[in-house]
Amino acid sequence: MPDGGERDVLRQSLVEGIHLLAELGYSEGIAGHVSVRDPEDPDAYWVNPFGLDFHHVRVDDLLLVGAQGTVLEGSGELNPSVDPLHGELHRNRPDLVAFAHTHAMYGKTWSSLGRLLDPITQDACVLYRRHGLYDRFTGLVNARQEGKEVIEAMGDGTAVIMQNHGFLTGGRSLGEAIWLFIVMERAAASQLMAEAVGTPRLIPHETALETGRALARLEFADRQYRNLYETTCRRGK
Repeated sequence: MPDGGERDVLRQSLVEGIHLLAELGYSEGIAGHVSVRDPEDPDAYWVNPFGLDFHHVRVDDLLLVGAQGTVLEGSGELNPSVDPLHGELHRNRPDLVAFAHTHAMYGKTWSSLGRLLDPITQDACVLYRRHGLYDRFTGLVNARQEGKEVIEAMGDGTAVIMQNHGFLTGGRSLGEAIWLFIVMERAAASQLMAEAVGTPRLIPHETALETGRALARLEFADRQYRNLYETTCRRGK
């Protein structure tokens, strides 16, 4: 049974990940949420509260949400879109422990196209055949059925493009979920720029698959996430 120390470390890590997304400019007003499964109660997860800018989230602001979508700890407001989406993800993808979703510029722009991202760069290969497309937009996510449909669109991958909405990524660790979101946002930026001036040449299927497998190691994601956090959020401290 994990002790309180492990929970404290996890909550601090969640705040760090949220701050990194903020420093990269990926937050958008009061939209977006990052969640991670609780180490003591596998049916519960921690998430940032509604209405608080990513830059200002602190450990004491985090909410612990239980299996029924009720707040077990924390006094802030729960975004009504969180449990229909993140709750369903945590309940249906036990292989993934964390999920990240924000309304970052390139992700929401790419999501308007109704297309998957292509393997046009080495870095984009980590997403090749590992992300899906949820091709409906019916307004704010407020029903569990829509969450289930998003999960179906994700399949056994680690990311999904939500039509006219943005990107959502999952990870075997918190670092992987956030790193994949960053990779996906950058891949969208790269493809939008490339297609603005021409037709990108795709990396061949087998090469893209093999490259993606090589890049998808958990230790690589965790190391790259930590390096980016240290250079972005701790610079000058």
